[in-house]
Amino acid sequence: IDSCVLTYDRSLYNVADGVLFFHKSIAWDLSNLPKDPRPAFQKWIWYNVESPTNTGRKAGLENLFNLTLTYRRDLDITARYELSIVKSPEPFVCPQKNKIVCWIASNSIRISGTTVRLNYYNELRKHIDVNVYGRAVSGASSLRQEDYYSTIASCKFYLAFENSRHEDYITEKLNGPMVTGTVPIVLGPSRENYEQFIPADSFIHVDDFSDPKALAEYLLQLTQNKDMYMRYFAWRQYFKATPHLLPPWPKQPICAACDHIAKDNTFNVVHDLFWWFHKNVKGNQLK
Repeated sequence: IDSCVLTYDRSLYNVADGVLFFHKSIAWDLSNLPKDPRPAFQKWIWYNVESPTNTGRKAGLENLFNLTLTYRRDLDITARYELSIVKSPEPFVCPQKNKIVCWIASNSIRISGTTVRLNYYNELRKHIDVNVYGRAVSGASSLRQEDYYSTIASCKFYLAFENSRHEDYITEKLNGPMVTGTVPIVLGPSRENYEQFIPADSFIHVDDFSDPKALAEYLLQLTQNKDMYMRYFAWRQYFKATPHLLPPWPKQPICAACDHIAKDNTFNVVHDLFWWFHKNVKGNQLK
């Protein structure tokens, strides 16, 4: 993206075309917001990559932001890990696998949605071996960041379980297996929602099965049938996924914001930020 300058120099605040505010970094008392008035031409961009379930409702943010940057499509700027089109297809070589199912769960179990995915894991492991890593599950192995991709690649299937279920809320948990050549098993929004972003035959959705036992039986069937298993990688003839943890670190969301304000002069003031972001959340949360 040309003609963009990104800076942390707050002395340039009065001449900046846009200011990005990462929601988690905003103080609860708003004490770290700019003290000077906002210039009339300036965009204040609310940047949040968490779901409504995990977004704190900080009082006093009404009528402040005139652009939004999140994972959702019904807003100004959308940030997500998208597949790109392959211009020169190369034959897909499946990585060597020595595990059936893996799950990396690094965040502590604190919310109801996270408990749902933990419960599903506990039921699933009764019927199939699951290698689990991270702080969220008692007894799980630790995992260094530099081993993230190689660990996922060593598994036939990966549990890409979101911590809450909301439309469009599909995170880097899906990106990892898509990059490494592992079949993602997703728990999140509906299959129809996933298919708006990735090919229908590139993943397995837990909702396609009556219970974890039925899913486990299907996974074991795939481990015994190479042709059936390899069909989940047919999409690689046409698309590729970009790693999100390897340097240089992706700046896609910030660059997308910079590109947007360079091309679009319109404002969209969010009068009631949390009504807008949390609307219909009750019906979309994991139960």
